[in-house]
Amino acid sequence: MSNCSSRALTLLSSVFGACGLLLVGIAVSTDYWLYMEEGIVLPQNQTTEVKMALHAGLWRVCFVAGREKGRCVASEFFHGPDTDIVTENTANILKTIRSATPFPMVSLFLVFTAFVISNIGHIRPQRTILAFVSGIFFILSGLSLVVGLVLYISSINDEVMNRPSSSEQYFHYRYGWSFAFAASSFLLKEGAGVMSVYLFTKRYAEEEMYRPHPAFYRPRLSDCSDYSGQFLHPEVWHRGRSPSDISSDVSIQMTQNYPPAIKYPDHIHISTSPC
Repeated sequence: MSNCSSRALTLLSSVFGACGLLLVGIAVSTDYWLYMEEGIVLPQNQTTEVKMALHAGLWRVCFVAGREKGRCVASEFFHGPDTDIVTENTANILKTIRSATPFPMVSLFLVFTAFVISNIGHIRPQRTILAFVSGIFFILSGLSLVVGLVLYISSINDEVMNRPSSSEQYFHYRYGWSFAFAASSFLLKEGAGVMSVYLFTKRYAEEEMYRPHPAFYRPRLSDCSDYSGQFLHPEVWHRGRSPSDISSDVSIQMTQNYPPAIKYPDHIHISTSPC
């Protein structure tokens, strides 16, 4: 990364941030975080019969097999009396994963804020601090999302481990593409955050490199700031001689070196008369 130019870092951070925002937005708004399937094992030929299959998101549960096939309900109402759930553990899984819902939402808000600040910083690169602020927001967004993912996974694992084992019933679950989008978004946002922070350090280093050395400024004559004396005491500035000053000196020198006028003695009288 040390060999990347500021332009390359600007482009990469923008692309990573946009992709992270897009993926987490899709993940939050879709219902394919989790697939679950329940059924029974027939003792005659050891085949399985699906009793219920569903896919669930953060807000909605949709049934794809069983008596509720084709029905979608909000996640807070899926365990109502009119919903056919095979086992209580399945209902507990769908209830406990709701504890992870706020974290992806916070992550979505943070990454949107980071993306806006980052673009403003790219439009106005002289405001170097904006790159640093957007990088911090990208990193915080990724951390919020990964906390939600960890809670989501742990909630499912706890309920699966507490599920009673039975040779007559089977249970299967897997994570969907919405969950994969959320996990990919975490990597993209962390990458965008790291590149934004590095872009800030690079721009700051370039500003320091091209900033004039303090020796080029006029001497400090005030305690207010390092360079304020040049504005507070203009009478002590060192100025070059103006053309009028030079012409005055030349005139004085010529006057001093010019020979005096010829004076005749008083007894000599020069007449101008023709007689």
